[in-house]
Amino acid sequence: MSFLTEPIGLSHFLAVGAFLFVTGVLCMATKRNALGILMGIELVLNGAIVNFVGFASPYFRDETLGLDGHLIAIFVIVLAAAEAAVALAIALNFYNNHATIDVDRADELKG
Repeated sequence: MSFLTEPIGLSHFLAVGAFLFVTGVLCMATKRNALGILMGIELVLNGAIVNFVGFASPYFRDETLGLDGHLIAIFVIVLAAAEAAVALAIALNFYNNHATIDVDRADELKG
């Protein structure tokens, strides 16, 4: 049975999570502006969330860990929202002062 023709299982969740994680890492490594890097971080966190939910689902495992994966996913979502709020505030403040969000010009923030 092929990976594409079998019913949706844990391996599909892991494949989607790995794709999101790798895409996020590539986005963080190649983007030069702060918003692109922030989107890469969000993709990495969403890839981790998909894996946590896949591992915690009772449909894919005989013995589950309870709601551990779902609670970790909710914690990561809250953490990502707080991170996005702080990062966007820093990016807006940097743009107001320098008229760019290029991270290479942010070395002036070292103090």
